[in-house]
Amino acid sequence: MNTHPMNTNPPLAPGTTATIVLTKAGKEKVRYPAQVLHDDGAHLAVRAPWAGPPVRDFGFVRFEQGDVFTEHYWRDRWFSVKEVRQADGSLKGWYCDITRPAGVTAGRVVVEDLDLDLWVSADRATVLRLDEDEFAASGLAERDPQAAQAAGRTLDELEALVRAGGLDDLLGGPVAG
Repeated sequence: MNTHPMNTNPPLAPGTTATIVLTKAGKEKVRYPAQVLHDDGAHLAVRAPWAGPPVRDFGFVRFEQGDVFTEHYWRDRWFSVKEVRQADGSLKGWYCDITRPAGVTAGRVVVEDLDLDLWVSADRATVLRLDEDEFAASGLAERDPQAAQAAGRTLDELEALVRAGGLDDLLGGPVAG
């Protein structure tokens, strides 16, 4: 899944704050602070409150103020995984973004969203592939065919991993659900 060399910057220290910067097609979509939970030099986990509009209703899940995201980024993989919990701690599920590998520098994590997404419900019974139409319309296949192929392959691999029960191992141990 990796075609970019791993970032050689030192890991971020747990307990510190990192600025998460999400981009799409070269433009910044959102930026927000997050607390670093773990960083082993390849896999970085942070926690942050929902940074979007007051409510974003996808039909299958609602993200809203008070929700807490534990976000997992990799410097050597083409995706990120966001565990989504309500303010009371109950699990909503996992939102998986297909992205380029994360770029991590001192206190900053930059991730480029490649439009493809996967949703996994809290009970893991529902696994939805999302935004394939946006991906097709994005022009990435023409601009960067290698990245488009990596994105499509990664979505297939991530879906297979989730359906095979591999989410716990991917995230570094048992996760609620």
